[in-house]
Amino acid sequence: MGINRIFAPENNKQIVMSLTGKKFPNITVDAIDYLGDYLSINIFEEATQKGKKVLLFWYPKDFTFVCPTELHAFQEALPEFEKRNTLVVGASCDTNEVHFAWLNTAKDNGGIEGVTYPILADTNRNLSRVLGILEGEEKESEEFGYLFEGSNVTFRATYLIDEDGKVFHESVNDMPVGRNVKEYLRLIDAYAHVQKFGEVCPANWEEGKDAMHATRDGVASYLASQVSLS
Repeated sequence: MGINRIFAPENNKQIVMSLTGKKFPNITVDAIDYLGDYLSINIFEEATQKGKKVLLFWYPKDFTFVCPTELHAFQEALPEFEKRNTLVVGASCDTNEVHFAWLNTAKDNGGIEGVTYPILADTNRNLSRVLGILEGEEKESEEFGYLFEGSNVTFRATYLIDEDGKVFHESVNDMPVGRNVKEYLRLIDAYAHVQKFGEVCPANWEEGKDAMHATRDGVASYLASQVSLS
């Protein structure tokens, strides 16, 4: 699948390198929707078989603090993602049952009632382990062999996947730091512009602003136009 890994056999550690520019792992994960229906979702197939972009965002735990603010923020922006032919999928290592309980907890009680996109339940941690986004690591114990040290839940990782299953953006926030949903809309707009027009998008590009050709003349012309505006 094009995932770069470096193994260090002497201490049983695995370092997962960037997935940007590579295919997203072809792994199926349990999930649930707001109706309580149990699902099996393969993000790679969601993108390639439906011809859509996918935004997959991971959060540490249900029934916590920063997490519900993010799930509601993605829900509020859902119409904008849909306009951009983009599926939104949440994910954590909690079970489907815990997800559904949270989906049925009112917003004013810390719940995510009203969220309609599916949520992955990566309880076996197959996908999150391959992505390398779990907090903690295995350490050797003389008595018990390798034991996991850490929370074994995910950081706030976000992946944007195109219609061919290729990752065109990935980012990972530490647990206390929430995401800016508008930035993902901007990134999708920029990538869609590149796909449609073959131009590249400069720093701070937003929909409606000038892009440029990836040539020496192109960048010179673009920078000259910015000087004239300043």
